[in-house]
Amino acid sequence: MSTTTEYTPKTSTGRIANFVDSRVGGSAMVKEFGRKIFPDHWSFMFGEVALYTFVLLLISGTFLTFFFDPSMTHVVYDGSYNPLKGIGMSAAMSSTMDISFDVRGGLFMRQVHHWSALLFVASVSVHMLRVFFTGAFRKPRELNWVVGGLLLIMAMAAGFTGYSLPDDLLSGNGLRIIDGVIKSIPLVGTYISLFLFGGEFPGTVVIARLYSLHIMIVPAVILLLVAVHLFMVVVHKHTQYPGPGRTNDNVVGFPVGPVYAAKAGGFFFIVFGIVALISGLFTINPIWNYGPYDPSPVSAGTQPDWYIGFVDGALRLMPGTLGNFSLDWNIPLPWGDNSLVLNVLLPALVPAGIMFTIMFTWPWIERWVTKDEREHHLLDRPRNAPFRTGMGVAGVVSYCVMWAAASSDLIATHFHVSLNDVTYWLRALFFIGPIVGFIVARRIALSLQRKDREIVLHGRETGVIQMSPEGTFTERHEPLDAYKLHQLVNYEDRQYIPAQPDAAGHISADEKRRGALSRFFFEDRVAPVTPSELAAQHAAHGHGPAEIEDSSTESIEK
Repeated sequence: MSTTTEYTPKTSTGRIANFVDSRVGGSAMVKEFGRKIFPDHWSFMFGEVALYTFVLLLISGTFLTFFFDPSMTHVVYDGSYNPLKGIGMSAAMSSTMDISFDVRGGLFMRQVHHWSALLFVASVSVHMLRVFFTGAFRKPRELNWVVGGLLLIMAMAAGFTGYSLPDDLLSGNGLRIIDGVIKSIPLVGTYISLFLFGGEFPGTVVIARLYSLHIMIVPAVILLLVAVHLFMVVVHKHTQYPGPGRTNDNVVGFPVGPVYAAKAGGFFFIVFGIVALISGLFTINPIWNYGPYDPSPVSAGTQPDWYIGFVDGALRLMPGTLGNFSLDWNIPLPWGDNSLVLNVLLPALVPAGIMFTIMFTWPWIERWVTKDEREHHLLDRPRNAPFRTGMGVAGVVSYCVMWAAASSDLIATHFHVSLNDVTYWLRALFFIGPIVGFIVARRIALSLQRKDREIVLHGRETGVIQMSPEGTFTERHEPLDAYKLHQLVNYEDRQYIPAQPDAAGHISADEKRRGALSRFFFEDRVAPVTPSELAAQHAAHGHGPAEIEDSSTESIEK
């Protein structure tokens, strides 16, 4: 009778890593066996940038609250900006104009706030990509990955609610799109819109409600999520990249005090200085050019901030009909007909829903496919996880296509091409682009792994040509140093795990699906160099007796 087998990933690092560690000796940095240590790597700074820009948002936002009036009461502008004098607008728009032109330092603080918001969402996004590509989401950090995803969503929510507050023509058009999306929700959409806007769009209370969300509820949720995120980092300890002396049981880096605290403090002022420099030199969101919101005109060439542009782009890519099939349905109900506008509802909700669902569930998907229940504190190099890297690139390509579609009209006007042609090409890229991105990224990762094997076995090319006594010319190769050798061989050899029978000898349908996914994930792979291969190569090149003990593990390369 067959029994279920437990999968234990193989690595080539056992004896090679021990050999390297013995050659390297003790690290100059401190290892954690009780004190809180943080590893030092440039990619870890994206999380710090997110934290520091959020602090700048709180500081600049507090300043702006003293002068902003979140009211849609109609007033006549009588400020310093002459082109809009005598123009009717909301009190929110008028107060924003006063902040920009009449409050000392007001325009600078507005721009610090806006640039910080853009950088906050960007740094959270890049930080999440770094965590994904390096496998930092694996056990025991799955919940922290979910917290990071929620932080990304709340960062977008904070940006959109703040972007809509000035009540200018640009932000008003964005709210009109949101109103259309809400109304496309079957049965309850119209009621949600009436509640949010306080009546028929644009209503009289939406700015005040968005203001409450922007300065109280959303920041409070973000602060809570940041606290939970940092607490989990402390509890689980920080991940680190593989290297001599670095294992799943320690952290090699600098202690919090005084080294890391001093570096973090200095980095905060660097971030603040860069944001201040950008804010002082580059204008963003010049609402005086757009004018107050009026539901009748629609401005051309407008686009939302980059982080929410994918929703606008998806709406632009969606056709109104598919051949003779209409996407606008009227569903008869006992109390009357109800409209189901699929060409608005589907692009607004489905792409974002798919993207965030896959993102939130990926740690458990990967754990299920690999049958790996161990804790991981060492990160992967993206090339050493080809399938995961390909999936990440596919997701980025999909997002970028939708993001580019939000500027389809500007692409058409700037490059003097047909808007219809731009839309058709972007529609094709929406389906083809992620597939091509996945295939190309995966093949590049596998090629880089093969290159690493070659470097480990043959050494580094020196560019020195030497002639043998027989007259043969060859290039001299130098053996790798211990640090580089450790980096190139220290990764898990993920292998295809076929469907496993249970205790009764049966293979369930769920296990068959897992086996098929495992085959898709890991059928193409490049195994790391084994000690026996390295020893044989050293002997062949006359480097003397190999100091690495032989291993029964053989290399398999597909």
